[in-house]
Amino acid sequence: MKELSIEEVKRGLDILRELGVVEIVFSGGNPLLRDDIGEILEYASRFFVTTVYDNGSMAAEKMDDLRSVDFVAISLDSLDSRKNDYAKGVKGSWEKAMQTIEKLHENGIRVGVSPTISQFNLYEMIDFTNYFLEKGIPVWYCLYSYDPSDDSNQLFKIGRKNDEFLITDNKAMVELCDSLMDMVRKNSNLLITIKTLRAVKNLYSNGNRTWKCRALRNFFIIDHLGRVAGCHLNKPVASIFELPKVWNSEEFNALRRIYGECSKCIYLCYIVYSIHGSVVGNLEIIREKWRSARLFLKKKTLKSLSLVKQR
Repeated sequence: MKELSIEEVKRGLDILRELGVVEIVFSGGNPLLRDDIGEILEYASRFFVTTVYDNGSMAAEKMDDLRSVDFVAISLDSLDSRKNDYAKGVKGSWEKAMQTIEKLHENGIRVGVSPTISQFNLYEMIDFTNYFLEKGIPVWYCLYSYDPSDDSNQLFKIGRKNDEFLITDNKAMVELCDSLMDMVRKNSNLLITIKTLRAVKNLYSNGNRTWKCRALRNFFIIDHLGRVAGCHLNKPVASIFELPKVWNSEEFNALRRIYGECSKCIYLCYIVYSIHGSVVGNLEIIREKWRSARLFLKKKTLKSLSLVKQR
């Protein structure tokens, strides 16, 4: 199978717009590897709140291609260069990422830093966050997780279990959530909601998941071939070009019920969209003064504020 052409990508984006999607996140791998990524991002940014993830390796070189997007997220896990390079498995990754963050910030591109919270960096996360907030650079988080199974049919794989990164100090994680909640109230560049932090705190304090997975409702994943899955842990269930026909089908409704009972992962992006992927949820984000305010300015409507239009 071939990667989607530029014409197919645009047609797919048109389909998503017709479905009511309002936010798109380009991640990878690295989407900036495409020679035509600038045209894709410019087109997407006309209709969607658009975020691009990069590990710092290409964003500086592709800066002109990123001027149309709403957010560029650079992955960085520590202020200690040796720790960061060890966690990333690439020597020099810290220096490259820091240079990229500085260059994008200086050139007026809305860049943010996205650390993955793990046992490896848990105790430095407050200092890390304050360092960038003091520079006026937004911070939002990932949470260390891993693919719990080795299913060859899942859409793609992210990572396997690594005991060195698995959070074992639950008390420290709870304290971090409390500290971040205090910081959120004071700084609008800390891009995580109190409701999300409360959910994570609950998970680490007593093991309770206070959310239901909303895959194929509030969010879904599309790979470079145009295959659609509720999340990356599940197998593809349609192509992007089939979505208009199957979105309201009984097959998709059955999958939504199955996904709603899933408790396999703690990927923070899925938690956020499960909690906030509705009109009420997005109004909560607006009250906390961050990125969906841009969504209101761009869309000028209160309709369909989740990643995918609610049924």
